[in-house]
Amino acid sequence: MRKKTLAIFSPNQNAYSETFIQAHKNLPFNIKFYYNGLLPNSLEGVGEIIKNSRINRIRNRLNKNFSIPEQALINSIKKEKVDCVLAEYGQTGVHTLNIVKFLNLPLIVHFFGHDASMRTVIEEYGEKYKQVFEYAKYVLVVSQKMKQDIIELGCPEKKIVLTYCGPDNIFYNALPHFKTAQFLSIGRFVDKKAPYLTIAAFKMVVSKFPKARLIMVGDGVLLNTCRNLVRMWEIEGNVDFSGIRNPSEIFKLFEESLAFVQHSIIDDKNDSEGTPVAVLDAQAASLPVISTYHAGIADVIKNDETGLLVKEHDVEGMSKNMIRVLEEKGLAQNLGLAGRKRVLKYFSMEIHLGILEKLINESC
Repeated sequence: MRKKTLAIFSPNQNAYSETFIQAHKNLPFNIKFYYNGLLPNSLEGVGEIIKNSRINRIRNRLNKNFSIPEQALINSIKKEKVDCVLAEYGQTGVHTLNIVKFLNLPLIVHFFGHDASMRTVIEEYGEKYKQVFEYAKYVLVVSQKMKQDIIELGCPEKKIVLTYCGPDNIFYNALPHFKTAQFLSIGRFVDKKAPYLTIAAFKMVVSKFPKARLIMVGDGVLLNTCRNLVRMWEIEGNVDFSGIRNPSEIFKLFEESLAFVQHSIIDDKNDSEGTPVAVLDAQAASLPVISTYHAGIADVIKNDETGLLVKEHDVEGMSKNMIRVLEEKGLAQNLGLAGRKRVLKYFSMEIHLGILEKLINESC
């Protein structure tokens, strides 16, 4: 029997913050990974799927109602004998819907965060999403809150599947020693992750524990703002902006740190997290998570059992939780070990990929 061919449509080929999409390449199908734009124009291992010299041949062969990039994608999908399409992000589902319908292929659309919450995205795509919901076999979401958001946007509840993107399995091998006063933050420097609020909470920690350290891994538009805050508050010696790090480097940071910290919020554009993979990675590594009751974070962290949560914008409360793991001997280790056990039981990558595999087999 021929192995089924799954086309994955992704705006990016390998964005450092999208490890969850890279994990989907491990599904047990013949994977064709299309990338570069909401209407992908490249195929991994092949490159651009349209060449100037072939434009006329493609145009003459296919329906002239489609643009040249659309015709090129249709041509490639036919050539690769695709059986099913997985669209990463709701907007990708919108931009490729007519192609998938034209080819009469089953479609699964995976929402992750901003695509289901950001005000400008909903204003532009809200009505278009309804067409996607009508055609798609399944619509995947990554948090209970997102499920409600998608229902409110018009998706039939029976099509929605809640599945949490699991952590990288490498981190289960981490063995934190819990002997330092070091906190770790991993994520893009953007408003919904509010790195400036994490720094504000940490500043209060430093006033009581002058040797405490905060390592911040990532990049983004707010990085320079955060650097300036650290300079203004004169805590440059306590905060290390570490840039983008690979998994092996993050593994080492997990082992060296006391807790993972992230003060996620709904920003002024109504942008929201899904369920941050870094939070799951930290739990897989047995680090307690100190964060907020925000989106999927509250789904995967049990307050006072696997981590410590406060309401969004409660900077003082977050600071008290950071101080608490410094003062209460054994607390960080107990929370961290409980977190690893819970992630293994409910939120592993194997569970996530197993759900996806089942849905794809049912759809094809």
